[in-house]
Amino acid sequence: MEIDKGDHQDQEESSSLTLDWRGRPSNPAKHGGMVPAAFVLVQEGTNTKESPWRLCSVTQVEKVKILVSVIPIFSCTIVFNTILAQLQTFSVQQGRAMDTRLTKSFSIPPASLQSIPYILLIFLVPLYDTFFVPFARKITGHESGISPLRRIGFGLFLATFSMVAAAIMEKKRRDAAVNHNETLSIFWITPQFLIFGLSEMFTAIGLLEFFYKQSLKGMQAFFTAITYCSYSFGFYLSTVLVSLVNKITSTSSSGGWLHYNNLNQDRLDLFYWMLAVLSFFNFLSYVFCSTRYSHAPSSLPQPNSKEINPYSGDDNIP
Repeated sequence: MEIDKGDHQDQEESSSLTLDWRGRPSNPAKHGGMVPAAFVLVQEGTNTKESPWRLCSVTQVEKVKILVSVIPIFSCTIVFNTILAQLQTFSVQQGRAMDTRLTKSFSIPPASLQSIPYILLIFLVPLYDTFFVPFARKITGHESGISPLRRIGFGLFLATFSMVAAAIMEKKRRDAAVNHNETLSIFWITPQFLIFGLSEMFTAIGLLEFFYKQSLKGMQAFFTAITYCSYSFGFYLSTVLVSLVNKITSTSSSGGWLHYNNLNQDRLDLFYWMLAVLSFFNFLSYVFCSTRYSHAPSSLPQPNSKEINPYSGDDNIP
């Protein structure tokens, strides 16, 4: 019986792959001096096809490593989007309880306040790219002026002050309505939207830039989807927080903070202060995670490079 020389050579290479006490190949020279990132030993003489769940390429391993490494960074943006949920719900309810008249014949719809952060972004993003990035690049030497991780962190820090401004303005509005029977202008609550718009320019755009630079070929669309998952988790967390706050504070003599669905009776300002504290601790958590993030993109294989599978003879895995 004739034996194909190519198959015989593959069997010799496969059988010669042995492991040392650390679980690494003891003879990497036979594989071009490279140590495979992931491998399994196929028993000699078996003709069974290996499961794709047991044998994977270096690119697949690197993709999983990237995904696991960015999960802490991603998780820290959930609270940021929880704050966004307040600006689209309770802050609109604040506007309904205030004087919405711009002129004698025109009133501002309270829901239109949600457009303030995005209108601000239209003007700030070009100014940021035109003036701040070149100036910061001369100081830091970074191509983007500041790194994406620092950009995200600065945005998360600013988001805390958005809730601080919201709490102060709500306390002022409530005292004026309850104690003096006055209705403040809706423009008093615009600072919380302006501050959040500034923080979103750093956090949201910085997160997309971070994901794009850390991902391998084919992962950009996946990380974009993860960004929107942060929005959904943030809004879900907002619902959970409102329910928990109502349940915990309803046992007090004054009733729940958000129990009456009437801002003059509720304590929305205390809820905002709680979110400000939560946002600050979230920022500290982000600082802890970002300083320990070390998955440098320069150490990753290039998207167009070929990776050698030690169990497929001369075949390459793209």
